[in-house]
Amino acid sequence: MALDSESRWRLVRKAKLKPASPEGETVIRAAQITDIGEVLEIYNFYVKNSAVTFDLEPMTLTEWREKFDWLASLKLPFLVAVSPSGQILGFAYVAPWRAKAAYRRTVEDSIYLRPAAIGKRVGTKLMQELLVAAKAAGVREVVAVISDRGADASIQLHKSFGFKNQGHLAKVGFKFERWLGTILLQKSL
Repeated sequence: MALDSESRWRLVRKAKLKPASPEGETVIRAAQITDIGEVLEIYNFYVKNSAVTFDLEPMTLTEWREKFDWLASLKLPFLVAVSPSGQILGFAYVAPWRAKAAYRRTVEDSIYLRPAAIGKRVGTKLMQELLVAAKAAGVREVVAVISDRGADASIQLHKSFGFKNQGHLAKVGFKFERWLGTILLQKSL
């Protein structure tokens, strides 16, 4: 049974009330294949409960392992934020913007946080390290494609790192019985 929009956000707010980790410093590090199970859990929460991803069906562990291997083969950064207890609080990566060769130095970024980690600057730490790693990998341009519904915090995070608004595509996705658009932001490294 699908949840209505208010029920989904009530679930997110409830999850945010749970402590993300014991006191201590969150560590940002390169993702490892052994992290993919927790990455899958975090991502699929958003697939099922929000419009911030346009995936309609939860991804599988095999699909995420293939994505991890593909990004590693391209030498593109895939990072995780780890709590002092070892729990993955969030992840971030960049992937090719388009398949054509001329786009090879342009990527799209993705950042997802465990709901309990929202508002604790984990996304800020991930973004900071992701941009440094992307530049070191030879990336020139980073594009963010963000849902125009329910992703205000992501838009603000990107803007705080100097991403500039490049446009709005209206009604390009259909999820939870409604049309959704995307906001396009871009940053030069």
